[in-house]
Amino acid sequence: MRGAFLHVPGVRLSLAELTAARLDGDVVGLGEAFAPADLVETAVLRASSLTSLISGMRDAAFAGMSAAWIHGAGDAAPEPHEVQSASGRRLRAPVTRRIIVHDPILDPADVQRLGGIAVTTPERTLIDLLRWPVTLPERHDWARLLVQADPALLGRTAVRLADMRHGPGHHRIARFLAAHGAEPASS
Repeated sequence: MRGAFLHVPGVRLSLAELTAARLDGDVVGLGEAFAPADLVETAVLRASSLTSLISGMRDAAFAGMSAAWIHGAGDAAPEPHEVQSASGRRLRAPVTRRIIVHDPILDPADVQRLGGIAVTTPERTLIDLLRWPVTLPERHDWARLLVQADPALLGRTAVRLADMRHGPGHHRIARFLAAHGAEPASS
């Protein structure tokens, strides 16, 4: 579901018209769309601005850096975007380098819907950002931005990590949480 206030180039207005409106200060760029300059930027609005990226990818949930941005980390959307399967079915990778498709299938408890768009929860997002840093080191920066946007996330993530099996990156995640003052949770 796309927000009524979002303008996608080519739908109602062309990219040239939207760019001119941005220069006039009427709209601002938001993800893959444009929004009125005076509109409050929410997680639902950010998620809605990215829907064109996953059109045709049934059951995709935004994850990693994309989910961090949706949850309020950073000002500009990341490149590339990251998605995972929210249904248990493997996703087909699109023919673009703008999207990274991760294989792990998400537990339903790790997915939330924002305006009808599936996004990993903030806790799962932080865990994933710290679990996958080897391939894209800027994920650690997104993890720090996410914690700055929601400091209480550290404690919630420690509880979620305690409920998970030890797997790839478990110790790296625990070290990050401890370094940022989160008390280790016991299950």
